[in-house]
Amino acid sequence: MSNDKPWDGRFTEPTDAFVEAFTASVLFDRRLYRQDIAGSIAHAKMLAHVGVLAEAECDAIVKGLLEIKAEIDAGTFTWSVALEDVHMNIESRLIAHIGEAGKKLHTGRSRNDQVATDLRLYLRDGVDTVIAAILRLQEALLLVAEREADSIMPGFTHLQVAQPVTFGHHMLAWFEMLQRDRGRFADGRRRINVMPLGAAALAGTSYPIDRAFTARALGFDAVAENSLDAVSDRDFAVEFTAAAALLMVHLSRFSEELILWSSSQFDFVELPDAFCTGSSIMPQKKNPDVPELVRGKSGRVSGDLVALLTMIKGQPLAYNKDNQEDKEPLFDALDTVLGSLRAYGDLVPNFRVKRDNMLRAAQHGFSTATDLADYLVRKGVAFRDAHEVVGRAVRYGIDSGKDLAGMTLEELQGFSAVIGADVFDILTVTGSVAARNHFGATAPAQVRQAIARARERLESAARK
Repeated sequence: MSNDKPWDGRFTEPTDAFVEAFTASVLFDRRLYRQDIAGSIAHAKMLAHVGVLAEAECDAIVKGLLEIKAEIDAGTFTWSVALEDVHMNIESRLIAHIGEAGKKLHTGRSRNDQVATDLRLYLRDGVDTVIAAILRLQEALLLVAEREADSIMPGFTHLQVAQPVTFGHHMLAWFEMLQRDRGRFADGRRRINVMPLGAAALAGTSYPIDRAFTARALGFDAVAENSLDAVSDRDFAVEFTAAAALLMVHLSRFSEELILWSSSQFDFVELPDAFCTGSSIMPQKKNPDVPELVRGKSGRVSGDLVALLTMIKGQPLAYNKDNQEDKEPLFDALDTVLGSLRAYGDLVPNFRVKRDNMLRAAQHGFSTATDLADYLVRKGVAFRDAHEVVGRAVRYGIDSGKDLAGMTLEELQGFSAVIGADVFDILTVTGSVAARNHFGATAPAQVRQAIARARERLESAARK
């Protein structure tokens, strides 16, 4: 493989060895080789279609590129830092492999529009993989929600016991967060799937190219309208990483809850041994390493987003070498998201819910106080007065060590004469949960209806 630079004619001295290594991107951008070869094949066929290449030249280029792809797939391809990037490595090998025809492949394009095309093709595939992984995790959440539709746990605000909810309802809250994440990736994919190829370096090309032909060959929905914007735009990369950062923040929130719930202080769930580790010194420990790592990795992806935003903020049009720095944070964000989604897709359906412990926890902390206030309102007491009555009852409960459901009728009537024996129907956590029987609420019947609707959404997404 020749290490001659394509711009050697302009220079009188070789590139400094350190600068050559410092400016090279092949160590990380070679993962784009499939997209680079696909783009080159489509470009060659377009050049033949418009008569710039002879059919025989096009056939030789396509055959050569496919053989190079096979070499890379097999791990026998030799990558050269001296050739800077994935594009020049493949082109140089093509010329060495098929001769003169290989030198004609770059007609009518630049590495500027080439790399922008490769990156969009790569990210389009990445988005599809992320969406599939989100769907898998959502399906796992529905399995748990269905299994735990009647399981009662304390709901929290400010991490204080607030009102009882069902565990299934809680899982559906996670599902909805992921539903929005999936929508963001799907929406962003439309803007990713716009083809920059044909913009060349920045101004287009004087060759009679057919950009629509190339776009169809590569499965793009549209062709970039402006050549300057086409080569310098990295909005799509920022948008993907923003969606990835928010997804990771959601997974971090899941992680925090699993970490708390699996602690001895909560003891609501037991994580599978396969997703935990022990301590080198404390034999009793079972550490929730996977949730902790996912929680930590959310910071990486947020950092990737900041890196991309900072990279583009001061760039004039059109392409600048700064844009070489888009790939590592983008690749890292994609890899981190996919790894985290895989881990949770495996973990979620396999953790054990400790229903009795959750029920006991829900029965303490005055979680049915709001139900008592609502009961008084239905008896004709103004809500603010009812709020005060229940506050005094809670204060009494704290002092006496009794929860509301554990007080006698006489004790409760000491706070309001309108309280009758029917109050105990709503003071139990089961009664409280069952009473919230409307669209979007926590009653088991509503949870099951919500699961059915969620499954329809997943099935609709799978059909697209």
